[in-house]
Amino acid sequence: MTVVGFLTVAPAQESMSGEIAKAVEALEGFDVSYEVTGMGTVIEAEDSATLFDAASAAHEAVDSNRVVTSLKIDDKRGTEQTARGKVESVEKHLGREGRGD
Repeated sequence: MTVVGFLTVAPAQESMSGEIAKAVEALEGFDVSYEVTGMGTVIEAEDSATLFDAASAAHEAVDSNRVVTSLKIDDKRGTEQTARGKVESVEKHLGREGRGD
């Protein structure tokens, strides 16, 4: 089983990218795959416990007086899924890539 999550960790300050990089770096300590996007990070793990632990570490890695973290999880039990597979399913229905210019 693969659990797919979308994680956003944001320090409440003007310049965020350096602190976000610390959060992303914290994911390296876990058995997860991830992809950073412009609005958050897609994470895949074998189970929800690993995903929660990785998200917690990312949250704690940010050095700010205030950190806002959101985690959205798709735990489709009994079925193998990947974030890329979910995109491919939508693209199949579109008949094209799921992006525009």
